[in-house]
Amino acid sequence: MVLHVDLTPHVVRETEAWAWLDEEEQARWQRYQHDGPRRRFALCRAALRAVLCSQLGCRNEQLAFGASDHGKPYAVVQGVAAPISFNVSHSGAHGLIAVAAAGRLGVDVEERSTPRDLDGLISSVLGPDEQAELALARGCRKLHLFFNFWTIKEALIKAIGLGLSLDMSRFEIPLAMRHGKTTSVFQFPQMPIVRWRLENLGNEHFAAAIAHELDPDPN
Repeated sequence: MVLHVDLTPHVVRETEAWAWLDEEEQARWQRYQHDGPRRRFALCRAALRAVLCSQLGCRNEQLAFGASDHGKPYAVVQGVAAPISFNVSHSGAHGLIAVAAAGRLGVDVEERSTPRDLDGLISSVLGPDEQAELALARGCRKLHLFFNFWTIKEALIKAIGLGLSLDMSRFEIPLAMRHGKTTSVFQFPQMPIVRWRLENLGNEHFAAAIAHELDPDPN
């Protein structure tokens, strides 16, 4: 399940979202110095709470969050880790929440706005073949492809849950997805046993992708 969260300013929705937050989250909300990050946090976290409560059959006050050693959050219901996977991403006016019954999960969304140092990002996050493909693209197509590649890689990084310890430039997304296919199966070269289902979720407004761990191959 993947849900889109509208993060445009809206006083009523923001007030309702704030009421869903627990004391720790409300304190975190107050520490944000700017309206944009504060709004995005409240709306995404409230939407996540609503979705998880529905999926887990619990009340909002029974739901809390823990974090792994690398900072990846997980749901806790009345002190017990919940058997559900989720991931959240937001950029500008768009938030995405992905939820699955099992298997590690990562999602990423990025508005298609030109970064300050596009060439620097390309060299730091893309592998040699990916860089070669972008070198053949021009203008809007180059930016479009970069964000497609980047969000797929970010979704994988978030799914595996190792944070910045995994260098994005050391793996490349499947050739079929680089050439326009929207779904594929991926295996990290250093972790070939684990398979990931990738899906490009982007549209004309934003780039987005999801990575979901598949059940082990019985063969």
